[in-house]
Amino acid sequence: MSTTCRLSARWKERRSPLPAAVRRWLGLDAIARSRLVQGSAQHDGERFRNVAPAPAEGLGKMLRIAWNMLLHKPKDTVPAGAIPVDALTAGDLAAAPDRSLYRLGHSTLLFKLHGQLWLTDPVFGERASPFASMGPRRFHAPPIALDDLPALRAVILSHDHYDHLDRDTVVALAAKTGVFLTTLGVGDRLIEWGVPAHQVRQFDWWGGITLDGVTFTATPAQHFSGRGLLDRNRTLWSSWVIDDGEVRVFFSGDSGYFGGFREIGDKLGPFDVTFVETGAYDKQWPYVHMQPEETVQAHIDLRGRCLVPIHNGTFDLAMHRWQDPFERVTTIARPRGVVLSTPRMGERLDLAAPQAGTPWWRDVS
Repeated sequence: MSTTCRLSARWKERRSPLPAAVRRWLGLDAIARSRLVQGSAQHDGERFRNVAPAPAEGLGKMLRIAWNMLLHKPKDTVPAGAIPVDALTAGDLAAAPDRSLYRLGHSTLLFKLHGQLWLTDPVFGERASPFASMGPRRFHAPPIALDDLPALRAVILSHDHYDHLDRDTVVALAAKTGVFLTTLGVGDRLIEWGVPAHQVRQFDWWGGITLDGVTFTATPAQHFSGRGLLDRNRTLWSSWVIDDGEVRVFFSGDSGYFGGFREIGDKLGPFDVTFVETGAYDKQWPYVHMQPEETVQAHIDLRGRCLVPIHNGTFDLAMHRWQDPFERVTTIARPRGVVLSTPRMGERLDLAAPQAGTPWWRDVS
């Protein structure tokens, strides 16, 4: 990322008497106030909400989770060896056929559709954290450097958590991205960060847009939002449906298991490929992330043909072993007749005819 982009992104922060990192931790980075937000059926006048009310969780539970995450994490939540990554160049992307897909890490997916590039939840930073030297550190470098990415037709954002929305990445991408497609309120954040307003489109659930023959629809999810202590659920979260006219895919963002998957499948399915979160799960937070069994059921509800498990392999965000999401979803999918694909980071996936991939995680010592 260029020095100019970083300085531009941080200039506004430094006008405040509070240090930038403290502002981010408190959730003062941006508070959405657009009219679109106030008019949403998902908004109660103060904050966004899920269809099913969240279970009450007291301060005691939150402190226990934080205590366990800090002091009782098993050692193998981080790989001991190097994650295999297939390096990519701009030339590779230019030569790739249409309907190519590349996992760049976690939930960052690069699509080539109708001759153009489309990127989901871009996180190229070293950490998924408000702090430069603290918080979950990535296991591997992105398959292509941020500065080497060619022009993007659009960036698609599911919500504003740090492992899905990286400020420095977004600011750097603004100069090479045609439009940012976001959920309500997330677009306000981008504009406050310096992304020109004319490049931002914000959507409520079931809203969408068609760009150059590719249709994007923001669809429901069961999750939450916020980047600090004081801004929980000030912005909306979603999944996304991407349809190029011949291939239809589902991108889950983050979600607990809920009846919305079946509704999305009935309204907009079936799907050639579903990219569904399988990672950062725990019995302590079942409402906002799915266990692998639920990931497979969500894929079935969506009427998907091939399941690609995402939200794994890049950051240490839970108590499970880093390879458990792959192992568990593979074990569960097979007897249920679910077709699974597990491409390496940077490996090309043909959306029209997805290959199975290999159990690459077993070779990481």
